[in-house]
Amino acid sequence: MDVSVYLWLGLTSTVGWFFSTLAGGGSSLILIPVVGHLLGAAVVPPVITVGGIFGNIERVVAYRQHIRWHLIAWEMPGALVGACCGAFALSRLETQWLSVAIALFLVGSAIGYVARGGAGSFRVQPWYFLPSGFVYALLSGLIGGMGPVLAPFYLNYGLTKEELLATQATNRAAVHLIKLLAYGFLGILTLPTLGLGVLVGVAAFPGNLLGQLLLLRISDLQFRRLVTGFVAVSGVLMLWNQRQLFGL
Repeated sequence: MDVSVYLWLGLTSTVGWFFSTLAGGGSSLILIPVVGHLLGAAVVPPVITVGGIFGNIERVVAYRQHIRWHLIAWEMPGALVGACCGAFALSRLETQWLSVAIALFLVGSAIGYVARGGAGSFRVQPWYFLPSGFVYALLSGLIGGMGPVLAPFYLNYGLTKEELLATQATNRAAVHLIKLLAYGFLGILTLPTLGLGVLVGVAAFPGNLLGQLLLLRISDLQFRRLVTGFVAVSGVLMLWNQRQLFGL
């Protein structure tokens, strides 16, 4: 494989994890198109998953004191079941309309959050994280990563920037690990793919570190605005990527 492929994968991962620290998630939205272009769509889910294990574990260590364990207790059961179901269903379902529905949810959440002056677009109770964790993990197993889909739930629950990153990373690390085991059992994960995922994961470290240093310089309000803006942009880009469904 051309050396430039490794360089592009590493650079993209560093940039993606840097911005995802400031935006409350979304490294996969930057990585998925690049990995798909360089390596092919078939390896996107396992490569993103392996890289996600490294990147999220680093965040768990960095922000471990801010983990909201009671939310993890609600989210984890649904997430683990969803991860297994998503990995099993990989390549068996059409995901285009799922992407459209997710995109509309993201855009609607961002608009609602802004319309209410940052007060939240909907009220969130702890038990909401059980079904939302299942749906996130299910779709993540199919596509490889779902970007900031759960960010509106964390924001509307009232988490601070460190709490959001810590709690989200803890859940995602577990989800990615379960997905990885399922991919291996189903024969989707190969040794070369594992190596490329490790490269993506190691390159996430400097991105996380740089993002963490900059995160210290911004307020919770600025962080929430960044997350809301990224959620809206992510939704618009997902709609644009599925524009052929609307005949555009």
